[in-house]
Amino acid sequence: MPLHYDVYGSGEPLVLLHGFAGAGSDWASLAAEWAADFRVIAPDLRGHGRSVNPLSTFRHDEAAGDIVALLDGMGVGTFKGVGVSGGGNVLLHIATRYPERVKALVLISATTHFPEQARTIMRSYSIDLLPEIEREKMRQRHPGGAPQIDRLFAQARAFADSYDDLNFTTQDLARITARTLIVQGDSDPFYPLGISEEMAAAIPHAELWIVRGGGHGPIGGERRPEFVRRAGEFLRQV
Repeated sequence: MPLHYDVYGSGEPLVLLHGFAGAGSDWASLAAEWAADFRVIAPDLRGHGRSVNPLSTFRHDEAAGDIVALLDGMGVGTFKGVGVSGGGNVLLHIATRYPERVKALVLISATTHFPEQARTIMRSYSIDLLPEIEREKMRQRHPGGAPQIDRLFAQARAFADSYDDLNFTTQDLARITARTLIVQGDSDPFYPLGISEEMAAAIPHAELWIVRGGGHGPIGGERRPEFVRRAGEFLRQV
């Protein structure tokens, strides 16, 4: 399935995957900063932004297959990846299924499974819960307008009853050979810190960065400079 994507710079491939209901354009300013060292590839996941989804549902494992097919079509073999929330979950599928292709991972607010506290939020997830400034960002990201946005929120609500898409075991995680930096806010309303701690213990070459006072996706605002520096240093390591 074709995906829309943007490319910045040249060099070693670096794939940036946005969170659910986001778009590849969310990474534009960060991609421009890292383009001096990497060939940055920022796709829109299926059904997001300018990418289509032939199904009414969204599964992270299917989105992972899309990304692998995209990279194959671009002639990209091994790569480094950064994913936030849903994008991080997609990278987990790729890194466990194709460990030889992934050299380094930065996983921000990713999870091995949906805990009950996340499912509770998902069951009532709606654009009406967002402030107007965030609604406008949604409209700008998604040219399909209200029908596209409504479908995404319906898919997010369906996550509350999904158990097989995200169900990574310690044995699954042990297959990951990439150096992995796990970034987790200690005040994330979706995922308790224990999930990231267990993930860091199970992935062979992982380290955990706990963002004190950080919520879900704690890499923006005043925290952005530290993330750009620390993640950039991690990704540039040989």
